[in-house]
Amino acid sequence: MKSSIILSSFLSALAVTADQTVFRNAHQQAAAAGVKASSALGEAIKALGDSFQQITSETAQVWAEMEREFPDAVDKLTFLSEPKPATQRPATEFDFHVSAKELPGHALRVKKPADLGVDTVKQYSGYLDVEDEDKHFFYWFFESRNDPKNDPLILWLNGGPGCSSMTGLFFELGPSSVNKHGKLDYNPNAWNQNASVIFLDQPVNVGYSYSSQSVSSTVAAGKDVYALLTLFFKQFPEYSKLPFHIAGESYAGHYIPVFAAEILSHKERNFDLTSVLIGNGLTDGLTQYKYYQPMACGEGGAPAVLSEEECAKMDAAYPRCASMIQNCYNTESVWSCVPASIYCNNAMMGPYQRTGKNVYDIRGACEDSENLCYPQMGWISKYLNSKEVKSAVGAEVDTFESCNFDINRNFLFNGDWMKPYHYAVPHILEAGVPVLIYAGDKDFICNWLGNQGWTNALEWAGSKEFQAAPTKNWTLDGKTVGTVQNAGNFTFLRVFEAGHMTPFNQPEAALDMVNKWVSGNFGFEA
Repeated sequence: MKSSIILSSFLSALAVTADQTVFRNAHQQAAAAGVKASSALGEAIKALGDSFQQITSETAQVWAEMEREFPDAVDKLTFLSEPKPATQRPATEFDFHVSAKELPGHALRVKKPADLGVDTVKQYSGYLDVEDEDKHFFYWFFESRNDPKNDPLILWLNGGPGCSSMTGLFFELGPSSVNKHGKLDYNPNAWNQNASVIFLDQPVNVGYSYSSQSVSSTVAAGKDVYALLTLFFKQFPEYSKLPFHIAGESYAGHYIPVFAAEILSHKERNFDLTSVLIGNGLTDGLTQYKYYQPMACGEGGAPAVLSEEECAKMDAAYPRCASMIQNCYNTESVWSCVPASIYCNNAMMGPYQRTGKNVYDIRGACEDSENLCYPQMGWISKYLNSKEVKSAVGAEVDTFESCNFDINRNFLFNGDWMKPYHYAVPHILEAGVPVLIYAGDKDFICNWLGNQGWTNALEWAGSKEFQAAPTKNWTLDGKTVGTVQNAGNFTFLRVFEAGHMTPFNQPEAALDMVNKWVSGNFGFEA
C-alpha cells in the first residue's frame, strides 16, 4: 500500500511517486573515469560519494536515456531521509528488558499493552533497540486464540518499502480492524485464530519504528530482523520450540528471501525457520515486469483498462526494460539498478497509473489518493496517532504514518528495487524450508501473472517437476476459491477475486490458506 501500504510493495511498488525524482536535460557523453554530468547523474555522483565516481560511458548513456525518455518522472533527486522525531519513554514503562552476549549492543524492551480491546489474548509490544546505531524497531505480538502452547508462530511484514505492518494488523489479518468512527471491529478471520502473530515495523523510520540513521537495503534490514527474533525468543523461550513462519506481502517479496537466508546462515540460533509465505510480492523484476502489459490489457482475467495503442507501446517498451533489469542483475550496481527501476516503472506501470484506477485492485478506481486508495488507511493512522493507543503500546514516535515515502525513495535510489533477491529462494528450498507464493488475481502492481511467471521460471532442484505440475482447484466449503500448483515444498496459489491485500478482500479464504499451509498441506488438498 504506499506503495501499497504495503506496497505494501507500496508504493510497494507504485511506478512513480510524488516524491521521486525528475531527471532532466542529461545529455552526457562521458568517458569512463571523467564523467562530467548535469542533472540526475551529476546529483547522484555528488550524493553517493567517491566510491561511485568510476562509472563507464555506457552507464552514463543509460542514465541519459532514462532522463530523455521520462523527463517529467520526478522533480528532484533525494537520497536520504530525515530522522523521525521521537521521545524515548522511561525504562519503568516497560515490563522486561532483554539483552544477549551474542548480540552486543542490542536490547529488547517488552511491554504488556494496556487493554485497548484489540483482542482478549496475551499481548506484548515494545522495541528492539540497536543501541550503537540508534535504531528502534517496534513490534506488537498477539498470542493464538486457540492453543498458544502448541500453535505455530508467524512473523508478519508489510512492504513498501517503507510501509508499516500495523496496517496489516488493522486492515488485513489482525484481531480487529478500525472503522470510520475510530472504533474497533472484531475480526473472526484473524490469522491468530490458530497461530500467534508478531507484527513488525521495519526498516527503521517505518510506522512506530524510528532512528537518526537510515536503512536503504534489504540485506541490512535482514540483520536487524534476525536480532529481533533472537532476543524475542530468549525472553519467551516457550515460543522458541514452536513452528515459526515468516509471512508478508508486496515488497516483502524482496525482504523474505533475504531474511530467511540470513536466519539460515546462523547455524547456532535459538529458533528454527519452518516456512515462508509471500503474498503478491515483488521478487523477480525481470520476469514480473513482462506481465504488466498483459494484466493491464485484458489477459489476466479482468477487462482491459488501456487502449490498443497504449498496450502496443507497453509491449514495445519491455525489451529495453528487460535489458536494463538484466544489467542490474549482472552487476547489482546502483548505477545499473536505479535507471532500471525508474525506466521500467514509468514504462510498464505509468500508463496504468494515469488511468486513475486502483493499482492494488484492477476492479475499481482509486478512492482515496492520500491514503493509498483506501480510506481505511486514514482511519487507522488516526487511531494509531491517538495518545491512548501510543501510551498503551509504548510507542515513542511523535507521529505515526502508514508509509514513509522517504524510505521508499531511499531503497529505490540505493538500487534495491530491482536486485535479484529471488536468487535466495532455491537455497531456502534446498535447505528444506517450504515456500508459498500466493497472489490475489485482481491486483495490478504485483499481479498474479507475474508471480506465476517467476515461480515457473525459477531454477532450482525441483523446477522441472514444478513446471510440469498440474493446476488444481483449491476449494473452501464446496466453492472454488483459487488454484494451486505444487511440487515438493514449493507452491504457487492464485486467489480468486482478491486484490493486492488478499486477507482484506478474501478473509475466509486467506485464513483457510494459512491454516492449511502451516499444517503442512502444501498441495491445498480439501
